[in-house]
Amino acid sequence: MLYIKNGLCIDPKTGMKKICDILTEGDRIRKIGEKLEETEEFRRLPRHEIQTIDAEGYIVAPGLVDVHVHFRDPGFTKKEDILTGAAAAAAGGFTSVVMMANTKPVPDHADTLRYMLEKGKDTRIHVYACGAVTENLEGLTLADLAELKAAGAVGFTDDGKPLMDEELVREAMKRCRELGVPISFHEEDPAYIEESGVNAGKIAEEMGLTGADRRAEISLIERDIRQAKETGACVNIQHISTKEGVELVRKAKADGVDIHAEATPHHFTLTESAVLQYGTLAKMNPPLRTEEDREAILEGLRDGTIDLIATDHAPHTKEEKEKPFAEAPSGIIGLETALALGITELVKKEKLSMEELLAKMSLNPAKLYGIDAGYLAEGGPADMVIFDADCSQTFWHFYSKASNTPFAGKTCKSEIEYTICAGKIAYIKNMSISALED
Repeated sequence: MLYIKNGLCIDPKTGMKKICDILTEGDRIRKIGEKLEETEEFRRLPRHEIQTIDAEGYIVAPGLVDVHVHFRDPGFTKKEDILTGAAAAAAGGFTSVVMMANTKPVPDHADTLRYMLEKGKDTRIHVYACGAVTENLEGLTLADLAELKAAGAVGFTDDGKPLMDEELVREAMKRCRELGVPISFHEEDPAYIEESGVNAGKIAEEMGLTGADRRAEISLIERDIRQAKETGACVNIQHISTKEGVELVRKAKADGVDIHAEATPHHFTLTESAVLQYGTLAKMNPPLRTEEDREAILEGLRDGTIDLIATDHAPHTKEEKEKPFAEAPSGIIGLETALALGITELVKKEKLSMEELLAKMSLNPAKLYGIDAGYLAEGGPADMVIFDADCSQTFWHFYSKASNTPFAGKTCKSEIEYTICAGKIAYIKNMSISALED
């Protein structure tokens, strides 16, 4: 049992925000209330079975949920694996993550998906996975989506490989609707991309590159909104990056389309000029865009158009990122910096309340993917993050195998004190993950 006392407990589901205590039993929350240790029920409990955490001065919130991570396992474990990815997640306050499908082999058949999910059980957090929409992510033939769902897929995506066959997209949406799961899209039409990873415009020109035109994203979002409206599918637009894309989603929501959108911390924090300062550490797909686009993302987060914050955690080796810009892979790590960036850039700058931020980082993504997470309630999952929202920390050390991020060395507000998953401590500040014992 864990007894967490004196914390400011925030539940984005009910709106609860008060100083209280939480008692866990097994993997569930047994009791929430004030001064629980003074109650007769508490006094009857075997004290040797209770571990106490004094959370005075800290926020106690539902464990964070990231529905867009790349753990590179199987196939690319030099960059990351499921164990190190999960350790990074726990260090960032995440208790549930959803892995993407661009592994080798691809989870387009049940055996690969089962391998990923079984290995996830060896971690200290809940690890879920999306199945591939198409066989080998080739965009030609639909995978057996029913088989993959039966094997444990919580959704489907060919993330990183935009789906270009409109009829295939339509059929995929229909099947996902029938299966009751979301389908997520990486919206970048390669017809509009000369070089990936940098926005087409002034900065790309300074670098001697053509870059990725914003029309790449806009055109596919337009298509997939139209298809979602026709099929009734639940559609998630991944890592949205353009003001036009945000407006398209806003209008679609107003029209009753079952559509959702993710924003990454790097897209609401940085602009295209970051590539001049950080080089390949700011190279990503879709690319960082203009200040106008960043402001549109902030407004989309504020008014609910963008309902999810997801990291798109994408580890690469140091050697890969040291290649010339045009040759280096796109992507940055994000699990360990996400909450701090959200608090620093959104809460402290009064773009979102703390409750709104936590909803976009826990409750909303959990609801989209049908995961029992993202709330604090008696009988609910004992998945929590305890953090100091006011202290400062500078990012130097990462639990991930990788360190490819422009936020290394950045000082932000907030620091994770504890991550608790299924009633067990998954992370303690300044303690090695391997030092934690069941």
